[in-house]
Amino acid sequence: MWVITVHSRNNVKIFEFDTEKEAKETFRGIKGCKILTEVIYFNDYDLVES
Repeated sequence: MWVITVHSRNNVKIFEFDTEKEAKETFRGIKGCKILTEVIYFNDYDLVES
């Protein structure tokens, strides 16, 4: 999952995308202070101790 966070004076907006391509295309078109983040989920329960 890819997330774009956009900060403005009075707002914070978050946009979620399934693909890197879609996120980067949208990222280029957004003006202002913006952050592009890749979210990686780690779900290996064999490594979790009980």
